[in-house]
Amino acid sequence: MAEIKSEKWKKINKSKKERPEIQEYKDWEELSPIPISLPIKGSMGETGDWRTFRPVIKEDCNKCGICWMYCPEGVIIRKEDGSFEIDLKYCKGCGICAKECPTNNIEMLRESDIKDG
Repeated sequence: MAEIKSEKWKKINKSKKERPEIQEYKDWEELSPIPISLPIKGSMGETGDWRTFRPVIKEDCNKCGICWMYCPEGVIIRKEDGSFEIDLKYCKGCGICAKECPTNNIEMLRESDIKDG
């Protein structure tokens, strides 16, 4: 296994108590490597009862997938038939999916106006 020559990885492995409150760098090369990941489904947790608006996909959806690509929480799921459904357990009701839908087939409805069941 190759020895790590850079001290960068050691800087990010220190305990929180050992890290300075403000970290300063001379240039970008001093920055520690930071892993980047995509959001996971419901990464912020369950919505609970605080969501004000709920996205509802209309029957005329053309299955383009734009809503799926733009959902910041990753809660829009492509089903086997190519259609999409929204996991309302984790959806925060931000409305980005409705805003980005090119055919206006996602409607944001007020939660208090929807009767489940």
